[in-house]
Amino acid sequence: MTNRFFTALALASTLTLAACVVSDRAPGPSRTDPVSIDLDSSEMVRVDLRIGAGKLDVTGGASKLLEGSFTYNVPAWKPEVTWVPSSFRGLLTIEQPHRGPHFGDSEYSWDLRLNDTKPLDVAVHLGAGEANLRFGSLNLRGVDVEMGVGKLDLDLRGVPRNDYSVRIKGGVGEASVYLPPEAGISAVAKGGIGGIHVEGLDKDGDHYTNGAWGKAERRIRVDAQGGIGQINLIAK
Repeated sequence: MTNRFFTALALASTLTLAACVVSDRAPGPSRTDPVSIDLDSSEMVRVDLRIGAGKLDVTGGASKLLEGSFTYNVPAWKPEVTWVPSSFRGLLTIEQPHRGPHFGDSEYSWDLRLNDTKPLDVAVHLGAGEANLRFGSLNLRGVDVEMGVGKLDLDLRGVPRNDYSVRIKGGVGEASVYLPPEAGISAVAKGGIGGIHVEGLDKDGDHYTNGAWGKAERRIRVDAQGGIGQINLIAK
């Protein structure tokens, strides 16, 4: 066994323990809370999602700025929602509370919908679990995802309304990023301890572009940094 392997194993164990954002209270009956935030006159909005352990589903289609629900069975895990309006850039933060360790029959999921017309800068911080982010219909200005331990599906397929950048910081697990082939794509992808799988892009060292780069009206720049696991970039 190489030192690199043992370093990766130690890092994976550390990330797994750090991602267990759980409560010292025993799970109770499951409950589902609705959530919604009205649109306002903000020119754009930064959305900051921080989930420690569970399942995250985010898509577009909301008539308000935010619509959706939270399902959980540990009362101390009730998500904290903070909305700070601004004439220029509003800030919407949703965070799973940090309450101490608990390992039991827990349930935790967020099912969220964002508005398709409001310009958005979206940051997602993942602990342990699964995230399905279907952002193709959103009016994106930027996407930033930090993985923990688990699986990420980030679907950006759709018609971009602006040029924007995407940053993926890999953790422990698999990240798949689906890109709109009609847009010009320029990606830099570097693996940590894992691999990079690419479809629909031409490779030049750590740099990848598609045939629409330099021709398409809209461009997307991707910076994907691998952790322990695989990163898939798919543009077709």
